[in-house]
Amino acid sequence: MDGGHGQRQPLSPAISASAVVPHQRQMQLHQHPARPAIADLFTLYLGMNSKQRAEDPANETSNKLQKRVSALNRDLPPRDEQFISDFEQLRTRFPDQEQLQAVTESVLISFVLQCSSHAPRSEFLLFATRCLCARGHLRWDSLIPSLLSAVSSAEAPTGQVGSVTVGGPVSSSSAIAAPSAPSFHASNPTSPLSAMNAIGSPTQSGIDQPVGANVSPMKAAEFATLGQLGTTSRGDQSGRGAETSYLYHLSCRIILAGLESSLKPATHAVTFQHMVNWLVNWDQRPRGVDEANPAQTRIERPVHEWMHLCLDVIWILVDEEKCRVPFYELVRSNLQFLENIPDDDALICIIMEIHRRRDMVCMHMQMLDQHLHCPTFGTHRFLSQSYPSIAGESVANLRYSPITYPSVLGEPLHGEDLANSIPKGGLDWERALRCLRHALRTTPSPDWWRRVLLVAPCYRSHSQTSTPGAVFSPDMIGEAVADRTIELLKLTNSETQCWQDWLLFADIFFFLMKSGCIDFLDFVDKLASRVANGDQQILRSNHVTWLLAQIIRIEIVMNTLSSDPRKVETTRKIISFHKEDKSLDPNNISPQSILLDFISSSQTLRIWSFNTSIREHLNSDQLQKGKQIDEWWKQTTKASGERMIDFMNLDERAMGMFWVLSFTMAQPACDAVMNWFTSAGGAEFIQGPNMQPNERMTMMRETYPLSMTLLSGLSINLCLKLAFQLEETIFLGQAVPSIAMVETYVRLLLITPHSLFRPHFTTLTQRSPSILSKSGVSLLLLEILNYRLLPLYRYHGKSKALMYDVTKIISMIKGKRGEHRLFRLAENLCMNLILSLRDFFLVKKELKGPTEFTETLNRITIISLAITIKTRGIAEVEHMIYLQPLLEQIMATSQHTWSEKTLRYFPPLIRDFLMGRMDKRGQTIQAWQQAETTVINQCNQLLSPSAEPNYVMTYLNHSFAQHRHYLCAGAWMLMNGHLEINSTNLARVLREFSPEEVTANIYTMVDVLLHHIQLELQRGHPAQDLLSKAITNLAFFIWTHELLPLDILLLALIDRDDDPYALRLVISLLERPELQHRIKAFCSSRSPEHWLKNQHPKRAELQKALGNHLSWKDRYPPFFDDIAARLLPVIPLIIYRLIENDATDIADRVLAFYSTFLAFHPLRFTFVRDILAYFYGHLPSKLIVRILNVLGVSTKTPFSDSFAQTLGSSNSSICPPPEYFANLLLGLVNNVIPPLSSKSKSNSADASGNTARTSFSKPHASAQAGGSSNADGQRAFYQNQDPGSYTQLVLETAAIEILSLSVPASQIVSSLVQLIAHVQGTLIQSNSGQGMSGGLGQNSGLPTSPSGGGAESAAANRANTSASGISANFVSRSGYSCQQLSVLMIQACGFLLAQLPPEFHMQLYSEAARIIKDCRWLADSSRPVKELDSAVGYALLDPTWASQDNTSTAIGNIVALLHSFFSNLPQEWLESSHTVIKHLRPVNSVAMLRIAFRILGPLLPRLAFARPLFMKTLALLFNVLGDVFGKNSQSSPHVEASEISDIIDFLHHAVMYEGQGGPVQSTSKPKVEILTLCGKVVDMLRPDVQHLLSHLKTDPNSSIYAATHPKLVQHPS
Repeated sequence: MDGGHGQRQPLSPAISASAVVPHQRQMQLHQHPARPAIADLFTLYLGMNSKQRAEDPANETSNKLQKRVSALNRDLPPRDEQFISDFEQLRTRFPDQEQLQAVTESVLISFVLQCSSHAPRSEFLLFATRCLCARGHLRWDSLIPSLLSAVSSAEAPTGQVGSVTVGGPVSSSSAIAAPSAPSFHASNPTSPLSAMNAIGSPTQSGIDQPVGANVSPMKAAEFATLGQLGTTSRGDQSGRGAETSYLYHLSCRIILAGLESSLKPATHAVTFQHMVNWLVNWDQRPRGVDEANPAQTRIERPVHEWMHLCLDVIWILVDEEKCRVPFYELVRSNLQFLENIPDDDALICIIMEIHRRRDMVCMHMQMLDQHLHCPTFGTHRFLSQSYPSIAGESVANLRYSPITYPSVLGEPLHGEDLANSIPKGGLDWERALRCLRHALRTTPSPDWWRRVLLVAPCYRSHSQTSTPGAVFSPDMIGEAVADRTIELLKLTNSETQCWQDWLLFADIFFFLMKSGCIDFLDFVDKLASRVANGDQQILRSNHVTWLLAQIIRIEIVMNTLSSDPRKVETTRKIISFHKEDKSLDPNNISPQSILLDFISSSQTLRIWSFNTSIREHLNSDQLQKGKQIDEWWKQTTKASGERMIDFMNLDERAMGMFWVLSFTMAQPACDAVMNWFTSAGGAEFIQGPNMQPNERMTMMRETYPLSMTLLSGLSINLCLKLAFQLEETIFLGQAVPSIAMVETYVRLLLITPHSLFRPHFTTLTQRSPSILSKSGVSLLLLEILNYRLLPLYRYHGKSKALMYDVTKIISMIKGKRGEHRLFRLAENLCMNLILSLRDFFLVKKELKGPTEFTETLNRITIISLAITIKTRGIAEVEHMIYLQPLLEQIMATSQHTWSEKTLRYFPPLIRDFLMGRMDKRGQTIQAWQQAETTVINQCNQLLSPSAEPNYVMTYLNHSFAQHRHYLCAGAWMLMNGHLEINSTNLARVLREFSPEEVTANIYTMVDVLLHHIQLELQRGHPAQDLLSKAITNLAFFIWTHELLPLDILLLALIDRDDDPYALRLVISLLERPELQHRIKAFCSSRSPEHWLKNQHPKRAELQKALGNHLSWKDRYPPFFDDIAARLLPVIPLIIYRLIENDATDIADRVLAFYSTFLAFHPLRFTFVRDILAYFYGHLPSKLIVRILNVLGVSTKTPFSDSFAQTLGSSNSSICPPPEYFANLLLGLVNNVIPPLSSKSKSNSADASGNTARTSFSKPHASAQAGGSSNADGQRAFYQNQDPGSYTQLVLETAAIEILSLSVPASQIVSSLVQLIAHVQGTLIQSNSGQGMSGGLGQNSGLPTSPSGGGAESAAANRANTSASGISANFVSRSGYSCQQLSVLMIQACGFLLAQLPPEFHMQLYSEAARIIKDCRWLADSSRPVKELDSAVGYALLDPTWASQDNTSTAIGNIVALLHSFFSNLPQEWLESSHTVIKHLRPVNSVAMLRIAFRILGPLLPRLAFARPLFMKTLALLFNVLGDVFGKNSQSSPHVEASEISDIIDFLHHAVMYEGQGGPVQSTSKPKVEILTLCGKVVDMLRPDVQHLLSHLKTDPNSSIYAATHPKLVQHPS
């Protein structure tokens, strides 16, 4: 029966041991002496002659005429009643009753298979089976699984072992599938999801999940009969369907008889499995039947009857009175996805019931507003709502699924096959496009694009398989890019200044096209179709031509235009986009207008060069116009010299023409730029005392760097060429490059962050493997990375990779003598990288062996992890698992212990680990005291003014390492005793030390110095004198002779903050005039926005910039490096340490002086946000204002208008009004939350005529709330380097505002939650002229409904809005209708709260629970249960749908707020999510019970991977269930257990989901630990509820899951 539907899917062998017996045992049974006698007895009673015995069934024919003839020549069989006595008489002849039972079972099954189509014989077999089982001669628990296994084998065609299901071949892996699974899922033959193991969105069609399971081997030796069905000739195949129907019919009757007895759970499981499989495959046709003939699939009488019997068996199994099998098994079965449903009421009835129950489970799984949950790109993190259950996919390298499609049971699904199956125009398609459009507007990290995109099929190699993690098909990408193009055209036509938007879009477009993610032909078709079918006037400018000109030199585009069969048609479409501006005003010419005027001719020239067959279609006028470019170039070069242009003095027209040149002739343009840098010529010079007289170094003379304005208009193709050429000169050239050249190179990378980014270490070593060993190259590269490209690497998500590369350099040179400059620069870069990482990271790529970090970096790493965990939480489950071994790895090589004051602010995860560490400082001092005499003696010889210079080498070569660590301590002791020091010798020795030894000297000297001060204090010396002397001595080391690096000394001192004098020394050093002078000089000679500084660069002298210690033998000139710049990562850490020690006034003083300096910190915005979050609740208002001043005015931070007033008011401790918070959320809606598409379901205009914001409306183009409008639309990356994008800037600014308020978190959260609870009524009332109209006062039609239409809700809204003072134009400022805006405000509020520290979360849970419990109708115990249940269902409607008829409820809004909040929380912070349920307890009604489950249900996919948290949450849900349905529950009135069938189903689903670790499959098994937990908590419930959950236990005698679990049942019976 392997008809046109393909192979059937194997059944799960959840069968008893007797069904699959070893081959040897089979042979024993077959040769057992009792077998012929038992077979003869059955033959006699069946009325069969000897030729038709079971041992030789092959001779029996199905020819009806022969049956009738042979029947005349036969004696009548004995009466049935005699059978049992004859059998018992026969039984006495064989002593081994167990073997006899097995033989009897085998013979009986063979006759069932043989005689099922013969009615009288079937009746006898049923009678015999009943009698034998009733007398104990057969056991139902052995017979039924064996019978079902045999029937499965009998169905299979010859050579095929198991029966199979509709829908394609089953993978070999499924052969071991599900001994435990009592149900399975069949696949859909049209579905491409064979690899997904999941089911499609309920809003789409049934996209089902194929899961396979094998059957037991066919017992060929026992059942020779089976050959009859399998080897029937092709002509007789048509009768085979009827044969199978009769076999099913008899089997079902036998099973129904068996079900009258008490069977074991394993038997119930296998029976259920087979029944569902038979029904799913009811329409399988035998091979050879004409499939086109619908008559062949009509439902015949025997089919009809066996199907009803199958249904009877299933209903009995899932009957809740006995609960032999949980109804949930039907919910996860494939019965609901029958494609060819017969016209049968009974079958349709069960399918409808399954759908009803499944939809209820799905509701518990899905977040409210599930379709709105798109990534906002407001944070750097990619929080996935699920994890893959696909074997072999590493979670560490997981492709990110930004949106997930809900399966039929609500689980999030993703994958390439799934994405390709999403139909256009559906809700899932719209949500995908909403996400992509938002990404194209907000330019998220290229790392995001790499994780979600696919290479278009036309560019993919045939060997590539589908990508499991992808969620966007190339078709979706092409559609979204075309949409964005049209959107920008409309904006351009509206005369909005959006040149910057086009530039950003071109960068992403180039990146996507070069990556092969957009099918070029398809994209041109889409765009041409939009232009042709849309508004004919939309194409008024040449921007589309300019956009296509950017990508025309990409290889795949050139190949398409030169060799594709559709090249002529495509070229015509490209040319159709040409739109010359005939009305150019000669008095108002901008470079953009020049470029757009000439770009058509430039593109035409390019296409002309591709293929001769295309040339005839080109516009000759454009070719002529191209000559003007050539003429201009000739005149320009003639006037200014060979291929050289004065780029500092270009007028508007010349700049525009050069931009055109970059598209037309990239190489000459590139040469012109390179000539500009060499125009000043090169000069040989001898630099400083570190070079020998005969040594010469060539350095390029300085010129001006190219401006960002000029670079922005160049073609990306030229930028690529230029970047390559500059790298050749800068890193591989012979001369030292000019600063202007390096600055220009940096600007190129910043201006096109998507197209030009390259990981430098990898790229440069590929071009020249030995490049980093070349003198100066490593230094220059590290300077560029440390002082220019740090934010760019973070934006790309490459900071960790860069950290590993730099760590390799550090580990190679930390023990190398004299390598101080390179080492300290690499260490400083590593510090900046570690502190820039806003997520968990490994210090090595593997968690093995000690770290390669220095002691300083180990300490910085702990601080960075503490800040990240406390301010942002740990994002992923595996990060939480790695934390402990990571800390052990770091601390294995670090001797440091943190002070109590520092530990007090550490997050508990780190604090608990570090608490028990022993302070090694005492040992250090003890070792010093033992070595002090020797060290002082050596220092006297080495450092006395009359010491021999030769002694330096003697000391270096012969002193012990442990003594060398005390050199600086010894020198300090000598200076403290007023002895003069030979600074020359000391400087020489320290230079000859390895960097590691110098670090050890600093840390040791600090310990000795502080210990010495304590000793002197005990001797009665005044502290002020001791500190003054210490500062003088330290100044000797740092400033007078520049012997030690200042940054490491400061870090060493703040790490000893438990000493009362350490921080006082730090402050004294920071306030020294030498340092303050250096800082002022640094700030005056540089600009924080270095990309805007176009002056002639001045290079600092090496010794002045870096001091004697670092510049000692080095001769390579510095570019951006400076001693002051090395303090940029250190000053913020000093501020942290001062606040920890309650020295907030001093912190204020330090910030007051250093705020100008901190403007140069590449990540100062992150510093401000993190320090406010880290110390939330512990900072005085004055210090908060000082910290905010670090942001300065240059960052254009988009604070809301009223924030400054709120912060500066005398009553700053009073909570701001609701309008303040509403405006804050509106800013997020307009700038962060993805705009709703024009096809949104809630796109109806509201009563005021506010039409919905269409997909091309521009949130930032209109006047924005919070003063965050941006005149030129989007900001380029270089304007938002920290935090990385404008969306992140707006969101983080809102978080900073909240964290800066002086009011308690409880008041802030209460204001936000109150605003959201009544958001729709508030907005409607605030909307001008609306009052309470718009449906708010209407009756909802459900008299008991708690909706916004009720009087109570209206009153609450009135009370809320009357006090809110929200301005009348509030809604219109958003561009949305009231209905749309209310939903987006909920999203924005949840998102904002998720960015704040855990103190806010606790308040949210408390306030949310209070609002829910305060609902009057919910607490009304007089209402009937059904009425309350209906009301809760109504209250928990998706706010998007509820908002359309103005019936959103406070409860619905609060639950939606919690879901939005949960979906943006990192994994670690989810651990407190159950607090909201604790606040709701004790739950005293089913209504409240449903709300509790509705709140936590959607968290299931994320909790399933965190076992302790899942178990904690599951136990809580059972406890909540116990509040209402517990044995001692006081809740009234009494509610039947059947009323909560959906909650029962959901609990089963939760257990299965966690067991699978992802979407539930047929092979899913619950984990033993979870069953154990369930078994314990179920015992506290009422008996009737316990009964429905009886299978969630570890007892194989009562649970089908336990009975079929390999770990629980060693010998299944």
